[in-house]
Amino acid sequence: MLRSMYSGVAGLRNHQTRMDVIGNNIANINTTGYKKSRVVFKDTLYQSMRGASAPSGNIGGTNPMGVGLGVTVASIDQIHTLHQLLPQVS
Repeated sequence: MLRSMYSGVAGLRNHQTRMDVIGNNIANINTTGYKKSRVVFKDTLYQSMRGASAPSGNIGGTNPMGVGLGVTVASIDQIHTLHQLLPQVS
């Protein structure tokens, strides 16, 4: 039970971080020189419980089974690409 609570709390915290970044992007959409950001997530802990098996005969294979403890924020990256609001002139 503790593992599932940890996973749920980690998900809520990381969702809040993502919403904060999206809010900053929206709030600064018309700010000159502002570069938008994105959140990159990674697994907190992932444990393989059972590996995958190949199909044999008339029976298909099985998928691997794993247990994780949620995600964490890997990084908040700034996107440095230039987006033009006006059409390009050839």
